[in-house]
Amino acid sequence: MTKDLLIRNARPFGGEAVNLVIRGGRFSAAGGEPPAEAIDAAGHIALPGLVEAHTHLDKTLIGMDWFENGIGPTRNERILADRKAKRDLGIDARRQSARQIAQTLKHGVLHIRSHVDVDTEIGLANIEGVIETRAALRDLVDVQVVAFPQSGMLPRAGTLELMDAAMKAGADIVGGIDPATIERDPVRHLDAIFALADRHAKPIDIHLHELGDLGAFCLELIVERTRALALQGRVMVSHAYCLGMLDPARQRALIEALAAERISVMTVGSPAVPALPLRLIRECGLVVASGSDGIQGTWEPWGNGDMLERAKYLAQRNGMTNDADLAETARICTFGGAEGLGLSGYGFAEGDFGDLVLVPARTLAEAVALTPQKRTVIRRGRVLVHDGVPAADLPSIE
Repeated sequence: MTKDLLIRNARPFGGEAVNLVIRGGRFSAAGGEPPAEAIDAAGHIALPGLVEAHTHLDKTLIGMDWFENGIGPTRNERILADRKAKRDLGIDARRQSARQIAQTLKHGVLHIRSHVDVDTEIGLANIEGVIETRAALRDLVDVQVVAFPQSGMLPRAGTLELMDAAMKAGADIVGGIDPATIERDPVRHLDAIFALADRHAKPIDIHLHELGDLGAFCLELIVERTRALALQGRVMVSHAYCLGMLDPARQRALIEALAAERISVMTVGSPAVPALPLRLIRECGLVVASGSDGIQGTWEPWGNGDMLERAKYLAQRNGMTNDADLAETARICTFGGAEGLGLSGYGFAEGDFGDLVLVPARTLAEAVALTPQKRTVIRRGRVLVHDGVPAADLPSIE
């Protein structure tokens, strides 16, 4: 559903106050008869729809009973416990993905990339559930679905075939998982997912938690395959912890190599490892996006999906306190995410989609530091949330 709307006195990305005109769901040049429906932005900052570049919609426990977490600290322990929870708790991917979207929509998140589990126990059930949610809520939010082999692909016979089936079923992106520590064969794993992406003409998004030199080696393999298959601009590496752990010379060389192949990275700003060097990444022109990862699930009990709050967290993790740096983290959660996800029609130019969030703040730094909650969320010219209150005609997405 699209609408015509006049938004008076808005300040795109904290600039001068302007009137924004949306016609047919897209930003239009001023002039002519203005739309009949109008709202006053009261000088609030206008941001394009916030971008959640990395989450797991099928894993959230929002709206369910509290999960008593006694899981051990290792990744393999968490994977095994997560699989058990899916069996024991009856987590319905369609219902739970809709619940998470309902929560994040009020914050102004209008674009989501979700990694969705594919394995030999659940088959394509989670993929099908999230795809159903994507179709039901397409007028409210864009959802990209990553087929994600959380439990490993090579060690579990039949998973590669399920990944292929997931792409045929409507997944948008081929996912991958720690090529060395989980898959135990980085060359074979990366060859398999790059071949799958090439066969289906789809992008790639790889979870890479591997540390230090091992992670750097895997990144070098990813760079080689991106170049060989001409997948520039279509590969994202999620987490990439190793980039915060290398000596300065190798760190810069690897970041420059990623930027040269237009491979983007996604960071949640994990406190468990050294922060990604955001200033160096910006200097080298590497696209960086951000996401919430799991929200209130079996892996972590917290999170609310507010990407402005995530921008603040990135600033805190990187020791950023000046206004320019805080504004940069806001860009990571908007334009950085949009570029990493390959979104078109994103921004405030004539012809871009009429999606935005109005934030009651005077500067971008204030918006990031204070994360005001009384936001107005507009999708294709339709007001979904006004001053923090969902519109009366907003359909139920429980």
